[in-house]
Amino acid sequence: MDLFRFTADVSSLSERMTKNSSEEVVDRLDFVRNRLVDLYKRNLVKINHSVMELICAKHLIEFGYSVDVERRLTDILICDVFASKGDGEAIVEIETGFIPPEHALDPTAYYVARIASKISRYSKYANKFVLATTPVSVLPIPDLFRFPVRARRADELKKLKLVCDKYYKDPPIEIDDILNGRLHMIYIIDIDEGKIQEMDVETYFDQLQIASELSTRIMEKF
Repeated sequence: MDLFRFTADVSSLSERMTKNSSEEVVDRLDFVRNRLVDLYKRNLVKINHSVMELICAKHLIEFGYSVDVERRLTDILICDVFASKGDGEAIVEIETGFIPPEHALDPTAYYVARIASKISRYSKYANKFVLATTPVSVLPIPDLFRFPVRARRADELKKLKLVCDKYYKDPPIEIDDILNGRLHMIYIIDIDEGKIQEMDVETYFDQLQIASELSTRIMEKF
């Protein structure tokens, strides 16, 4: 653990992103930065993920949100970024594309299940649910999340639950959570520039059709 380096890195990024910002924005981002430093002291976060959380936080703060990171939602769920503004709440889950070694032989199926589980489990705790990733990572979002709840077919729900059940058993993903899961937006994180590009789900699917094809191919195996 290199606390000095971690603190220097997040402080440098924070200062760079708030160079022309208001005092309120600076104060709100300082809260997030200090929280990340405290979490790092307890060995609960790593620098690459923390940098992305800080960039997402700055983006939301610019839109008037108060932001926290690593917020506990339930006994088992902790979200990456939690933002609130008035009566509205937003959750951002960051995906780096990391695949654990134990899934080296089935990375796509595992990743589809992870994306589906995050949408299904986390989205009910906020008015707005966002997946964030870098430009070099592709999110294999299951196709059914493109459609409103009323348009989701029972056979697709059952197939996706089978995929999730293979990787998430404790507790399992409930089919009603898959049915009601909502994905509102994608954040593309430009770490080099410290900026976010927002992309609606339809646009993301249109530009990255391969991601949809990957998730559909996985579901067809079940």
